[in-house]
Amino acid sequence: MSAPLVWARDGRDWPLREASHFVKAAGQRWHVQRLGEGPTVLLLHGTGASTHSWRKLAPLLAQRFEVLMPDLPGHGFSAPLPDGQCSLPGMAAALSALLAELHVAPQAVLGHSAGAALMLRLALDQAWAGRVLIGLNAALLPFEGLAGVAYAPMARLLARSRLVPHLAAWRARDPRSVRRLIGSTGSQIDDEGVALYARLLRNPGHVAGVLAMMSNWNLQALQHDLPALRCPLRLLAGAADTTVPPAQAERVARRVPGARAQHLPGLGHLAHEEAPGPIAELVAGVVAEAVRPALAGAACGASADPSVDPSADRLAANPAAGPAGRPAPRRR
Repeated sequence: MSAPLVWARDGRDWPLREASHFVKAAGQRWHVQRLGEGPTVLLLHGTGASTHSWRKLAPLLAQRFEVLMPDLPGHGFSAPLPDGQCSLPGMAAALSALLAELHVAPQAVLGHSAGAALMLRLALDQAWAGRVLIGLNAALLPFEGLAGVAYAPMARLLARSRLVPHLAAWRARDPRSVRRLIGSTGSQIDDEGVALYARLLRNPGHVAGVLAMMSNWNLQALQHDLPALRCPLRLLAGAADTTVPPAQAERVARRVPGARAQHLPGLGHLAHEEAPGPIAELVAGVVAEAVRPALAGAACGASADPSVDPSADRLAANPAAGPAGRPAPRRR
């Protein structure tokens, strides 16, 4: 296994470091950040990212909610799962064990990209009893055509190589290659964000975790199970996303009873890093609407309406707008 990131060295200036702690669950060490108070919202990042990707969104959500953010196994500062457990069901089971260890029952989950697939697998397999699921540029369907046939074997081949993570990490030493990689998603993020992704991608351990996750992902099974989902699902799709086609949100919404899809004008795959204020306002509206019945004692999916508040219209009219106010105190 390639050397992982070291918290004392690589995390000394990590975003929201004061909210970080480490937890042992599912036989492994997790890096978790927790801040704010109120109904708990679980944030699940996508492949290749970490808690850093929520650095601007989380404090805004923490004005109204408790926000829980883990580094997924093998990503950032969380240890990898054993071989064979990096599948969607395996990772969902590990995440469920983490939530049990933390004594947390999230009211809502926001999953970005592959994090949304994990979110749905968690809800389908682990009897999740929350109120609403929100997918942001959710990667939920297999690639089509030849890409879909070749993806899994190629990912498994790369994951078995001990050399590939080191070659990828060496390439990431060039800041221009990292910026090109991020630009290929349809998003433009600030220099801090680029530098943080570069720090992750320069570490062979992180790259190995990414490859392990990619090589074990089975979206065909998830696609088959989508109609069985009973919790309200809201899908937010960046109109400029070049990683996950925005049309995928509508395709998924047609398969899930009661699901709704909405496009985010002018935003790419990393929409939450491009426009954290508008995304926070939109997500907060969805969550607040969904948790009201729960606070009144309603059961999941019985009468909840995951409709968004008028902030959705404000987002479409002005993507630069965002919620005002100061972040709530953060918990360690």
